[in-house]
Amino acid sequence: MLGATAGSILLLLSRDFLRLVLLAKLVAWYASRQWLEHFAYRIPLSPWYFAAAGGTALGVALVTVGFQSLRATRTNPAATLKSY
Repeated sequence: MLGATAGSILLLLSRDFLRLVLLAKLVAWYASRQWLEHFAYRIPLSPWYFAAAGGTALGVALVTVGFQSLRATRTNPAATLKSY
């Protein structure tokens, strides 16, 4: 892609997805805290639960974006443009 390395393409594609995952993690923490406060029997919410869920979500996002960016870097741009 015009001299871009695979790492720069990965960074370009994954930056927005990682921001969305982090934002979703914060929203989920706040929403679950508000929701669970209305129950008669409460359990403490450990930060480790959210760290594990956030780490899993980040891992899935990185694997998905990494696979797609690897596919994009291995595709010949001339062949793609020629097919259209």
